[in-house]
Amino acid sequence: MSLCFALAILSGRVGNVQAQQLEPRAYSPAPVGTNFIGLGYQYSYGGASFDPSLPITNVYARVSSLFPFYGRTFDLLGRQASVTVTTPYAWGTIHGDVGTVGMSVDRSGFADPLVRFAVNLIGGQALTPQEFFQWEQGTIVGASLTISAPFGQYDTSKLINIGTNRWEFKPELGFSQSFGNWIFEFDAGVWLFTDNDNYYGGTVRRQDPLLSLQTHIIYNILTHLWVAADFTYYAGGLTTVNGVSSNDRQANTRGGFTLSVPVTQQQSFKFFWSNGVSTRIGTSFQTMGAVWQLVWF
Repeated sequence: MSLCFALAILSGRVGNVQAQQLEPRAYSPAPVGTNFIGLGYQYSYGGASFDPSLPITNVYARVSSLFPFYGRTFDLLGRQASVTVTTPYAWGTIHGDVGTVGMSVDRSGFADPLVRFAVNLIGGQALTPQEFFQWEQGTIVGASLTISAPFGQYDTSKLINIGTNRWEFKPELGFSQSFGNWIFEFDAGVWLFTDNDNYYGGTVRRQDPLLSLQTHIIYNILTHLWVAADFTYYAGGLTTVNGVSSNDRQANTRGGFTLSVPVTQQQSFKFFWSNGVSTRIGTSFQTMGAVWQLVWF
């Protein structure tokens, strides 16, 4: 078995990196007609765990990405809703040993774009800017659907790709409860995957649903200045190639922190860090990055 074939498992994990993302305030309300645009940078590095029967050791990866995004809130039947579009660009290097032979793979290009639609079902009525600044958060229940489109860089002759050559869907429910300056959040979703019917060598790669659970504890220090402790658990995602199981079911956890700092009334920076707590199969990356955001009505 070549390192490239084994790293195809890792490539699938990189393609599913959304499952590992920690997103506090994912259902945070905003006035109707709010526009937000921004640019983020993320750097991840670390190892990966494979089926112990495979002769693959010392796998290590460094992956960077830039992700410009745009979003807007709007009124949907009296509820606050939003849509966000993200177009990531990624590059990285993966090293590993097959037996005693060391090998490496470099890749760069556009990743699959993401579109997220969200609506607050409870406690998130559509408000004008004037109404919003007199409103106080209590209980919020929201729902969202994230879609990853197979438009990223993909070459069927290569086992390691930036894109995934398949559609991915994540329906999710989110709960948020405030107590003074404290906010407690819990999100539950599941990633669903279509088949990659043009996998390496013309094979078909399938993946089971991947459960994603998140919880966040947020403390508002000042207006628009807040810090969060983040935790996620994701499980499932077993893959098969032409019906042969890869024995790569995940059951992994991550923890991290997020800090949001206002620069002006319309601009802010968000800094984040997370690390793998436990990993059954897949990546155990340490991740850090920053996001600049501009908001206007």
